[in-house]
Amino acid sequence: MTPLLKPLDLVDYASRAAPPHFSGSTIDSRRVSMRDLRGKVVLINFWASWCAECRPEMPVLERLHRELAPQGFAVIGINAREGSEVIRRYASALGLTFPLVLDRDGKINSLYGVVGLPTTFLVGRDGRAVALAVGPREWASTPARSLIQALLAEPAPPPGAP
Repeated sequence: MTPLLKPLDLVDYASRAAPPHFSGSTIDSRRVSMRDLRGKVVLINFWASWCAECRPEMPVLERLHRELAPQGFAVIGINAREGSEVIRRYASALGLTFPLVLDRDGKINSLYGVVGLPTTFLVGRDGRAVALAVGPREWASTPARSLIQALLAEPAPPPGAP
């Protein structure tokens, strides 16, 4: 997997490292948790409406969400300390439909050690942390798509597996 990370300048994780568990509510009051996403390849993007570097990534993440969700890909946006109405307007302006989780008190951001925005984590189907990016990346690029497709090609864990 490491050769697929280098073109995007992603930081890889030690074998079998698991991302921190989180559970939160979206702007439309749905619950999202890491446990519920097991078996999917998950891209977790930490962002804020005031973050100039976050904005160009969002439409790209939306396209990936729409295109790859049927294959088991999930995009989760975790907002950094903003209110529902600000997030709703931002999502509407950009046509975002992937889940946007509220983190008003910054607990999820702290749990993940987020120090700058955007910060993105990739998680494999088996729940392992695969890669980390601090700052924007070209998620529509050939290297990014190759990485995502390689993760999607991995087998999902059997139901009930830890």
